[in-house]
Amino acid sequence: MSNQTAVIEAAGPDVSGKAPATEKPEKRPRAKTGIPRLLEIAGEGRRLLILSAALSTLSALFMLIPYAAVYFVLADLLQSGVDPSHINGALMERAGYAALIGAVVGMGLLYTGSMASHIAAFRILYGLRIRLAEHLGGLHLGYLSQTSTGAVKKTFEQNVERIETFIAHQIPDLVSVLATVVAMFAVMFWVNAWMAAVCLAGLVISFSLQASMMIGDRGKEAMADYHDALERINASAVQYVRGMPAVKVFGRTVHSFRRFSDDMNHYRNMVTAFTDSFQNGYVAFKTALTSIPTFILPVGVLLLMGEPESTALALAVLFFMVMAPGAAAPAYKLMYLSSSLRDIDEGVKRIDAVFAERPAPEPRAPKTPQGADVQFDNVSFSYDVDGASTREQALSSVSFRALPGTVTALVGPSGSGKSTAANLIPRFWDADQGAIRVGGVDVRDIATPTLMDAVAFVFQETFLFSDTVLENIRVGRPDAGREEVEAAARAARCDEFIERLPQGFETMIGEGGQHLSGGEEQRITVARAILKNAPILVLDEATSFADPENEHLMQRALEELMRDKTVIVIAHRLATIRDADNIVVLDEGRAVENGTHDELLERRGLYHRMWTAYSDTMNWNLGATEASS
Repeated sequence: MSNQTAVIEAAGPDVSGKAPATEKPEKRPRAKTGIPRLLEIAGEGRRLLILSAALSTLSALFMLIPYAAVYFVLADLLQSGVDPSHINGALMERAGYAALIGAVVGMGLLYTGSMASHIAAFRILYGLRIRLAEHLGGLHLGYLSQTSTGAVKKTFEQNVERIETFIAHQIPDLVSVLATVVAMFAVMFWVNAWMAAVCLAGLVISFSLQASMMIGDRGKEAMADYHDALERINASAVQYVRGMPAVKVFGRTVHSFRRFSDDMNHYRNMVTAFTDSFQNGYVAFKTALTSIPTFILPVGVLLLMGEPESTALALAVLFFMVMAPGAAAPAYKLMYLSSSLRDIDEGVKRIDAVFAERPAPEPRAPKTPQGADVQFDNVSFSYDVDGASTREQALSSVSFRALPGTVTALVGPSGSGKSTAANLIPRFWDADQGAIRVGGVDVRDIATPTLMDAVAFVFQETFLFSDTVLENIRVGRPDAGREEVEAAARAARCDEFIERLPQGFETMIGEGGQHLSGGEEQRITVARAILKNAPILVLDEATSFADPENEHLMQRALEELMRDKTVIVIAHRLATIRDADNIVVLDEGRAVENGTHDELLERRGLYHRMWTAYSDTMNWNLGATEASS
């Protein structure tokens, strides 16, 4: 995360979520970007990166020994003229051995440096993904609800993966190229300053032509647009795949799926225009770079005209004609590395943008709940809406209390705030006003692990991991033994269908695994909750996917789960909560009624109207018509 974020998190917010006040505003250092920020992220991999850089530098120097050997051989050949008897055989032999040893040692050092950079890259990759996952796990759900799955997926996969590629391959290349160029030009200026200056001028001109378009605001904007386009494609691709049943049912294709098609077309147009805009600059760069020997030759001829008898000068001209193309090769690598640097800089910015999101503030002095009752005390909450000047209020001054050993039901029309109220209990979000107390303690004063241990959720929409049945149930309590998992499965009435699976508890389910029905998936989630055995239980219409034949099994499983707990039920089917100890009726974010089923019917308010409408639907038959004469 950025330095600024690190300072904020080190200070720690108070339980209200407000940043702590400081006596005097502190001038913070400018946040690092690009490679400095990448090295800051590297952490424990930095030593290996330094080792890799040192080995790559030595490798580059040893790889220049064959060129030096060629120089001395050429010098001897020029001095001996056309008479072979004057050739220094011992020098030739030494030069050959030196060239061979230099190449072998250089390749060995390059391999060792590459291994060090790969080990560092994978350590950094692992640590970075773990940090990202832990940070995302600490954020309020509001961040994930306002960020596309594709953008998060791209950050986890592509942005982090490119960092690995850059560290493992391109940092050693960058160090090796810089060392090679510096060493080559040092030798060139030692041999002949005029021709070395011409060679250096050719490199400067060629890079200036390319840098004028690739470096600066234009290049940064283009790279940001490129990453934005990739995030949009990732998001729409995920949506397209998840919506495949609807796509097939309505006979749509990838081109008729408008968002996905538009995002692909936008990406194509953007990349094509980006490439076209750099075409002339790239051609000029390549022409200037490959023409360096053409610039050196006239200068060499002019120098030879001034000293026609100088063997040393003739040798220098020949040396530059051989070495100049060699100077162009590392220059090409530098050009490609500059493109990678922009890509890495943009990727690091997007990773830092995730780290910059403030996690749910932890209390400085955590308190322990004294019981399992849940109390809402004038709770108000609003969702942040991107692009809106006002906030969408979901709850307004809601108050009720749920006691241990009782069932409290939340009912109301769609959008009345039922799920929002339930999600505030485990701090998926924090209330704007008022307080939610568990065991008499504000949830903002309870450490997150303690609060999570106290609350179990059974969501209406189930989620199964791509893993075995055993591990999917064990999510409820990772340290549980197999016997405990199997006991929880029996209590949730899962044992019957698990026995029919090919490998029983070891059967793979979830994405890419064995298909389970909606009711079976929900019983798996009930088994998780039974295994967790938390004192507070929140049920979001846990029998919604159960058919009539299996609903009885679900009800029996829930009876086992609800025993002696504080139960809060989000009810959509009113028949399931007739026996609730307290029914809280929500309407447009306000608690308008509460009481038992019979008490609420007697008041003839909103609940009475909802019950009447629900009862009427029970008598409705598909295709029923009035009797006609």
